[in-house]
Amino acid sequence: MFLDIFLLSLECLGFVVVGMAAIIVSLGYFANRFSGTGFLDSLLPFAGGILGFILLAAALLSVWKRLRKWLQGRSVLLPPALVIGLALLIGGFVPKEHFTRGFGYYRTLVGGKEEAGRVTLAHQVYAAYRRLETVQLVKMVNRAGPYAEVIEEAAAAYGLDIDLVKGLAATESSFLPRTSADGGHGLFQITQAPAAVTAAVNKIFPAESRRMEDPRYNAFLGAATLRHYLGEMKGDLFLGLLAYNIGPANGGLRFIMAQYGATDFITIQPYLLQLPRDYPIRVLSYSLAFRIARMEGRLLAYEEGKNAVRIQGLGIPGF
Repeated sequence: MFLDIFLLSLECLGFVVVGMAAIIVSLGYFANRFSGTGFLDSLLPFAGGILGFILLAAALLSVWKRLRKWLQGRSVLLPPALVIGLALLIGGFVPKEHFTRGFGYYRTLVGGKEEAGRVTLAHQVYAAYRRLETVQLVKMVNRAGPYAEVIEEAAAAYGLDIDLVKGLAATESSFLPRTSADGGHGLFQITQAPAAVTAAVNKIFPAESRRMEDPRYNAFLGAATLRHYLGEMKGDLFLGLLAYNIGPANGGLRFIMAQYGATDFITIQPYLLQLPRDYPIRVLSYSLAFRIARMEGRLLAYEEGKNAVRIQGLGIPGF
């Protein structure tokens, strides 16, 4: 009895995996192929595609019902083994970039306005990465090496993506720690961290180690500050980075957004000066470079071959 339930569960699991993947990719590609508002050239073909998918699924299930009886007559292990094998086959042989692209189309279909804004911002990051000079990026990645351990420790302590934290340090100091003219200190160019953040980080470090020039203390303070602003901005990565750049002075980003009636990064962008408006894009383009270097072993030129799709498949750190 237990074996029968276990085998049936495996079979159902395989069907769920195959079915969900098919639904996501099919609907995604259908939505992209027939995007638009025209009834005959967009809306009707898309509805027809969904109907066709349902009819095909029903036909395949009918065939499987008959095939399943034949398989069980030979061995009770064959039906779940065949379904699980099919799921593994799809997962192993379907090119990752095709699934990633289909999943992206599906997110746009379901996410509506919110996802459209997200896609727009993502492509701003990809475009910014494309404009970066490879030679300078390689130097940046190499300079980050000596600080990788302390940044990884700080990122883990505050639940942040390590490539995101590296991108923040790259934007702030280019991994050339210094005290700048505007009062920024160290790797993360800390000027005025929120008092609660400083107090919390100081509990981790003894008094003699609380120096802005200390890479570990500076990294913890930078990561803790970013985590603080991400919480303040309800997890919105772009707003969190922007708040980090603006800092707590004069009420910080929340005051600016309330002043202009802005609710998200896209609506606040037009009201800001050039540097802070582009700040999150720059941080994330550097973060993307660190992720590419870590996962690919080298930096990829965005416009070469299929690199654009490959890079998009890696995803933007923290996004």
